[in-house]
Amino acid sequence: MALSSYAPRLRTALVLCGTGTAGAYQAGVLRALEEAGIKVDLVAAHGAGGVGALSGAVDSGGHLWSDAGPWTNPRTTMAYRWRRALRVAAASIGVAILLLLSPLVVVLAATVVYGLGMVASLANFPSIAGSLLDVYTRMLGVLFDPPILPTIVPRLVVLALVVMVAVLAIAAWQARRGPRSRRRTRGLFWWRLLGHPLDPREPESLAVETLWSLTRGASGAPTPSREEMGRRYVELVSENFGQPGFREVLMGVHDIDARRDVVVGLLAPQWQSAFMQRRVGAGPREAEAVDVTGGAEADRSLIVDALIAGLRIPVASAPHDVTFPINSYWQGETHRWCDRPELVGRLIDEVARVGVEQVILVTPAQPAALPHDMRARPGDFRHRMGEALRSVESAAFQEAWAAAASRFSGVFAIRPDHNPLGPFDFGGVYDESSDRTRTLAELMRQGYDDTYRQFIEPVVASGERIDSV
Repeated sequence: MALSSYAPRLRTALVLCGTGTAGAYQAGVLRALEEAGIKVDLVAAHGAGGVGALSGAVDSGGHLWSDAGPWTNPRTTMAYRWRRALRVAAASIGVAILLLLSPLVVVLAATVVYGLGMVASLANFPSIAGSLLDVYTRMLGVLFDPPILPTIVPRLVVLALVVMVAVLAIAAWQARRGPRSRRRTRGLFWWRLLGHPLDPREPESLAVETLWSLTRGASGAPTPSREEMGRRYVELVSENFGQPGFREVLMGVHDIDARRDVVVGLLAPQWQSAFMQRRVGAGPREAEAVDVTGGAEADRSLIVDALIAGLRIPVASAPHDVTFPINSYWQGETHRWCDRPELVGRLIDEVARVGVEQVILVTPAQPAALPHDMRARPGDFRHRMGEALRSVESAAFQEAWAAAASRFSGVFAIRPDHNPLGPFDFGGVYDESSDRTRTLAELMRQGYDDTYRQFIEPVVASGERIDSV
């Protein structure tokens, strides 16, 4: 989809939006744009797009779609699983239920033995009927002498429930050891006991490893602190502004405690003052914008914090605790950052602020459904959350698309016509339209194909042909 025509001479921004598996689709888009030599001056992103934005800004986007990339790593299938404490607690409850149902197994076995014995007697096989009765009698002897069923089974049930409570208590205690705020927390015990249901640590570790592999180059140095990693990444990009393959970066997150969106910018010197200029009616600009290039040395770690926070799903996973430098606007406070599906609208405002003239919007959310185009509804809670997220992302994208149409000379959108993978379907999902399982690798390939089909061939290539006539 496109509004107006593409002009390589104009300052261009690539805006990546989406959660979870969206990163695989965006990796395919980045591959196609790089192969076609499309000029992109700035990459703006939120959510999973942060991985693609930081990779695409250092002329190393190829790592995203390689066999060693984050979206083909087997660890990706474990992204956003239920928290370990909840999985163990659920398993303990399941064991307790099975133990409580064990007497019913004895009754069911008696029914089966009685039925088989009657059939054997009617078929004139008394020896078989006697053997079945003998086996059942021995089984009862094992269960009741010694009394396993009436004494040991209840104790095992209690043990399973004790394990469940202990695991949740340990999880609450571990959460208590995290960064503490001076503000009071309501419902502290129960919330820490139950916690946020999904575990973001696996995608977070993959994203950090990807960023460090791009920053360290050929050295095999171990992963450093966020401060060191952020410093080295910012230096790598800022020292190469204007070089082929190096781009500026904007990353959007949501600050839960400040109740405002925060944009972290890594921009060329000529755009830094425009980026930090105060918006009308928005309060102090320093409260909602971080310039890691021109700011204090300690501010540079916030580029890594923004990457991690973008992988934290609102409510579903715990937010990321960010401690601001003591010399910043927030004066050393600790805030909670997370993603927000509607951040694409804020990114549109921010790229317009720094002189962007045309934008390429990328989302894995398919367009609104048409009549008789409904799909099967997910039955489990995890996929219901993903369905709700994707619905919000699709609506936010449409609004951003409409807003961008009046602000830029060129607006282009890359999105799939059909995408059965939800934000949490890292292991693939059954697609009823094609009657087969769709994988993350196929979603990456789809992003690659959609970029050529929707943007490069009809917009870029056709414009070049017109210019040459």
